[in-house]
Amino acid sequence: MDAKAFASIVLAKRSSLVHRYLRRCAISLAKIFEQYPDRRYIMFGGKGGLGKTTFSAATAYYLAKQGKRVLVFSVDPQASLSDIFKKDIFGKGPTEIIPNLYAQEIDADKRIREYQQEIRQKILDMYGMEAIPEEIESYIQAAAAEPAMEESAIFDEVVDIVVKGDYDYYIYDLVPLGHALYYLSMASVYDAWIGKITGLRQQMREYDQVAAVMRREKEMDEDAILNELLYIKERINKSSSILTDKEKTAFFFVITAEQMIISDTVKAAGLFAKFDVPLSGYIVNRVLSDSLKGQDIPEYLKNRLTMQEHYLKVIDETFSGQILASVPEMERDVTGLAMIEKLAAAMF
Repeated sequence: MDAKAFASIVLAKRSSLVHRYLRRCAISLAKIFEQYPDRRYIMFGGKGGLGKTTFSAATAYYLAKQGKRVLVFSVDPQASLSDIFKKDIFGKGPTEIIPNLYAQEIDADKRIREYQQEIRQKILDMYGMEAIPEEIESYIQAAAAEPAMEESAIFDEVVDIVVKGDYDYYIYDLVPLGHALYYLSMASVYDAWIGKITGLRQQMREYDQVAAVMRREKEMDEDAILNELLYIKERINKSSSILTDKEKTAFFFVITAEQMIISDTVKAAGLFAKFDVPLSGYIVNRVLSDSLKGQDIPEYLKNRLTMQEHYLKVIDETFSGQILASVPEMERDVTGLAMIEKLAAAMF
């Protein structure tokens, strides 16, 4: 069989398997968006390489075509939205793709440099210095190289994005599962840390006020450091409240018909639930057409079909009533608006 003939078989129209599987879905992905219009924060999660970024892009495209103003943005340092949209958007802020659809890839290094400059300026302003002492500058440089600094910079940029409220929908292109859990936990970790530091700072301020009264000195000037901590805490609380808001947030897992993917997704769903992330359903990706059965196809493909049939049943049993869409294997990589439109049609 030549490559063209094989491709025509693989690209056969939607299989009866896909249709049967979709009929078993409790509700469609399109219905979810119709029934819950207040869910403005949309996230796709799952292991790396399953199609989270393409699903994010296709969902943004679908909603933009419905007349909604949408921003899809990546929190993955190895982002690929530029590749999918075939447009260089890295580090350029929200970039219009089509009317109503904007995409953004966060430049963590740029954000870290901005951090450094903000810290320098605040030190100069708070302490009336004309120049940053060498030992403090060394600390600022060293802190920027911390392993978690990149994630922190991205997290802070995300807070900026969602707090502004410029869009009807925000679609997060999340990092793979392990990093996504870390990202989701950052809000609570930061909040606890800032809360503790703020509490200590408030205690110090109270002691200083008592000392000032005892010395009959005038009331203390406003505490710039405490105000800064309270500002950071407010921003973190805003972001964390979004992530766990069942009325405004929808989190979808992307899975494929493979044992390891199913097992890892079950574990991850349990962990995400511990962070109170509202799980909205599952999307099965890369479903091969069962019209391939009986065709003159390679042995490995026959085995894949047999394996897929088994694991689709496992998925149906494991995530009963929670499968929102079953998306067929595409004929090529999802890049460019034509393929994004095709994927959106398959999803919705």
